[in-house]
Amino acid sequence: MKRIYLYLFLLALIGGSCSEQNTSSLPNIVLIYADDLGYGDLSCYGATKVNTPNIDQLAAEGLSFSDGHSAAAVCSPSRYGILTGRYPLRRNYWGAVGGLDDGLTIDTSRITIASLLQNAGYSTACIGKWHLGLGVDKPDYNKALKPGPLELGFDYAYYIPMVNSGPPFVYVENHWVDGYDPAGPFVLGKKSVTKKYPEKGGYTAIGGAEKAHRLYIDELVGTTLKDKSIAWMKKMKEEDKDKPFFLYLATTNIHHPFTPAPQFQGTSQCGKYGDFIHELDWMVGEITASLEEMGEAENTLIVFTSDNGGMLNYGGQDAVKAGHKLNGDLLGFKFGAWEGGHRVPFIVKWPGQIAPNTKSDHLISQVDLLATFAEITGQSLTQEECPDGINQLPEFLGETTVALRDELIISPNCPSHLVVRKGQWVYIAAQNEGGFQDTKIGSHTLGGAAATKLTHQVNSDIVDGKIKADAPPKQLYNLKEDPYQAVNIYGQHPEVEKELDAILQSYRAEIGDYPELGWIHKKVLEARRKKN
Repeated sequence: MKRIYLYLFLLALIGGSCSEQNTSSLPNIVLIYADDLGYGDLSCYGATKVNTPNIDQLAAEGLSFSDGHSAAAVCSPSRYGILTGRYPLRRNYWGAVGGLDDGLTIDTSRITIASLLQNAGYSTACIGKWHLGLGVDKPDYNKALKPGPLELGFDYAYYIPMVNSGPPFVYVENHWVDGYDPAGPFVLGKKSVTKKYPEKGGYTAIGGAEKAHRLYIDELVGTTLKDKSIAWMKKMKEEDKDKPFFLYLATTNIHHPFTPAPQFQGTSQCGKYGDFIHELDWMVGEITASLEEMGEAENTLIVFTSDNGGMLNYGGQDAVKAGHKLNGDLLGFKFGAWEGGHRVPFIVKWPGQIAPNTKSDHLISQVDLLATFAEITGQSLTQEECPDGINQLPEFLGETTVALRDELIISPNCPSHLVVRKGQWVYIAAQNEGGFQDTKIGSHTLGGAAATKLTHQVNSDIVDGKIKADAPPKQLYNLKEDPYQAVNIYGQHPEVEKELDAILQSYRAEIGDYPELGWIHKKVLEARRKKN
């Protein structure tokens, strides 16, 4: 019997909870959540223009999935999904949190991975990119920023509120901007003194507070987050060696603008995009090396995955021109409904529990982590607390030969393109991919059918970068026979289409037929209207 199950069995016999008993038998958990890292961005997933030895080592020592998915094809909804175990559509969550005016998007009464593990006696930390809103209605960076991570189960937080491509360009520690000086308050709309390295265009911060802004140096963000993570882990074990910890490290790598530290610049064969991947791999290596140094490697479960697929922005396009395949041979990119938008690297390592160098083609989602961590810590969740997650511990431990998940709902940026997965089938009730739709190569928002003019991918609905006039109105693919979605077979399997459409309508009945558009999708439509 696996030792974790033996521990839980004994725990049940004595009638205790994890928080009441000795927690030394529970593993530390490190969840590394990369940003915009595509299915083809790692050498262990087939990349040839980058080299990722440290992440490859995780895969060699653990289990890697070839059919792992983020909850959405967009960053903020995916983060909601991984932390809550809920499909983001359940709160009409479609696009990234926008601007500087969004309050916290997770109800503080809702259980999260952090609060679940906190209840089990873990020390918990959130370090890195947050991008889930702050405050009740919107954040005020001149005041305490709450509710936020601490109100969702994290004991400690050191994070970037939004994205590395937009304001406010500061770090927040717990409830306050790091380095905040009330004598130099933030003023919305003024430029930051932070040194920026955008490959294209400029960025505006919210002004004032020079001390806080000067702490945020683009090329040192990865180093800073790595250092903060290691320092926190060491501090936790110095304070109580028998108490397990949970680290949620959400990197800004490899979201644009690509600002790797100087030692990584020019190290890949696909420009700054690849250099940023190399820095990410180094960060992972530093974390794992620290666990070894601390004597905690053998008792730590590491999960490595990404919030969505690779984005075909200007840096991504440069990488493609250099021969790199962001999402491997998968069709589509970040924001969209096709597989490249949400099928992502998914690696788990747990020495003594997960067999090394194993692979699985079973379907798995990031929303499953809440239920899986509950099983590991001997806790039960109600259907309301975790309506969409499935306990994947038997999958991790190699105790099942059949997939535990057969159905999955995935949110692209556009609600009309909600994805229904059932076994080998995937159904999209609209044409194209529903993400970015700019048609000009070189545009930051290139996507959809037009992107195939650059990637040279094949899809039966597309000719010369456009959807055919006689293309089917909806899409159906058999991923077992056609994993790269080359042939839309909608209209050929009416019974399958009827079944999948019924599943789709059951979810639409909960969220409404026309939910609010995602923020980024709104911006795309606004820009298109102005252009026309």
